[in-house]
Amino acid sequence: MMLHIPAVLNRQQVEEMRRQLEGAQWVDGASTAGPMAADRKRNLQLAGDSPLARQLGEQIAVVLNRHPLFVSAVLPKHIMPPNFNRYEGGGTYGNHVDNAIQSDALRRSNVRTDVSTTVFLSDPQEYEGGELIVEDGYSQRVVKLAAGDAIVYPATSLHRVEPVTQGTRYASFLWTQSMVRDAWQRNMLFDLDMTIVKLRQKHGNTPEALALTNHYHNLLRQWTEL
Repeated sequence: MMLHIPAVLNRQQVEEMRRQLEGAQWVDGASTAGPMAADRKRNLQLAGDSPLARQLGEQIAVVLNRHPLFVSAVLPKHIMPPNFNRYEGGGTYGNHVDNAIQSDALRRSNVRTDVSTTVFLSDPQEYEGGELIVEDGYSQRVVKLAAGDAIVYPATSLHRVEPVTQGTRYASFLWTQSMVRDAWQRNMLFDLDMTIVKLRQKHGNTPEALALTNHYHNLLRQWTEL
């Protein structure tokens, strides 16, 4: 499942982050890629241990952890500290799959990457190219969102960032270990949760809505790994 979440960050938050990112010190993104992906990665990143990366990453993690759509779709157990990248001058990242396990240095733990998230920090008109292409089964999804919007998709997906031929593309990216490992089960729970929300908005807390809520929590109890 891919989920577009609009306005995760408001315009003021985006502008302040951009102001700080534009004056930041960047490192070669290939230095953080695995051996098979390094030759396909041509971008810049904030060093993960830099104070600015930690400060801005914490802001994004807090916002996501409070966002009802993100929480419903991802069911986060462990959100990795968000990273930041910058593409310009033909910068690109060819087809790759994210590493299954990432090390969270802040918490000194290894994290299984179930879900990937990209938060766009540049508006589409600010740059040419730079589309996020996600292989979704037998199709390809093309993603280029407004600044402040997020896209959530399975970390198991083959994906790439097309070359940025003009302008600069800023974004934050992160991985989450879900309480529910199986993507199909997460999709089922998300659809059920959204159905319950719509029923309550339309009809209130009816016995039918209560029964579906009971089913939701029993499935969550059955599938959750803590």
